[in-house]
Amino acid sequence: MAIQTKARWARLKAGILAIAAMVILAVLIFLITGKTNIFESETMVYTYMADAAALAQGAPVNLNGIPIGKVKRITLSGEKNPQRLVRIEMQVPEDQLKNIPADSLAEISAANVLGTKYINIKSGMNALTVKPGGEIPSVNTGEIQDLVQQGFGVLNSLQDTVKQANTLVKHVDDIVGLVESGKGSIGKLLVDDTLYNHFLAIVDEVKQLADVLNSDQGTLGKLLYDHDLYDDVRKTVSKVDQIIDGLQQGQGTAGKLLKDPALADELQKTVADVHKIVQGLNEGQGTAGKLLKSDDLHRELSESLTKLDLIMDKINSGQGTLGQLLVNPALYDNLAGATRQMHLLMQDFRANPKKFLRIKLAIF
Repeated sequence: MAIQTKARWARLKAGILAIAAMVILAVLIFLITGKTNIFESETMVYTYMADAAALAQGAPVNLNGIPIGKVKRITLSGEKNPQRLVRIEMQVPEDQLKNIPADSLAEISAANVLGTKYINIKSGMNALTVKPGGEIPSVNTGEIQDLVQQGFGVLNSLQDTVKQANTLVKHVDDIVGLVESGKGSIGKLLVDDTLYNHFLAIVDEVKQLADVLNSDQGTLGKLLYDHDLYDDVRKTVSKVDQIIDGLQQGQGTAGKLLKDPALADELQKTVADVHKIVQGLNEGQGTAGKLLKSDDLHRELSESLTKLDLIMDKINSGQGTLGQLLVNPALYDNLAGATRQMHLLMQDFRANPKKFLRIKLAIF
């Protein structure tokens, strides 16, 4: 009897242990699958999209960013509509359907460019709600594809920018190294005492020049501080202003030229006459025009100049009376002596004209 009792207790303990293990296993299964309420009923809703966009089975389903379920199944719909090629079945709690209006929109989203995809349902405004097994309209997934491509483009641009920044930093580091080693103009300015002393000398000279300018010494100093020179400049400016006023009032020749229409007309007529004269010269009219345009007159003038040049050559060589007069000293002396004698004779005649003028009367 005691042995049978022990056997019953052993079977009872084993059954209780098995039941406890099954309960623990069920709890673990619900915890792993994300089921928080064991007694909560589930229902299925679905949506259609043009592309699954790498959405995985078991992905979260959110309502306005709040998790409410998961993706149960992703299959091809078999429809011809390009916006309804993929059928996505979503498992959500039945009591959550009252929070999903019938005009809500389902879309595939991602936390970031490389993040895991999930379904996000944006609530609409319709008073009617989605029924169990109902369809939720979707947003075109092409926009998400474009977003992903843009994200990869941004990543590539960022990588290029980082490479350029690294290259720039390396160049700056090289320049700083050269400067610290005293190479280049900036490096010498930092480490070379001679260049620094020259720079200080230049600064000192500039300061001395500024002191001279601030004083009344030197030309610039007097120009800045001499009141007499300032008054002279004012007087000169005043005279120039008076001259300009006179010109504007038509005073003087220049003023009349500016203001007198008659003088302006005469000037225009004079310019027109000069233009006519120049035009006549260009056309060969008159003596001056023929001189400019006539080939015969030019030839005759050239021949006359040639003859004159030959005469001058003969004179220079001593030919003829003029040539002898220029090159023969004896002829020159004789001519000078005759001129001197003639001059003395004229003086004697003026002094005693009776000596040369005698009137003899004879009566027959």
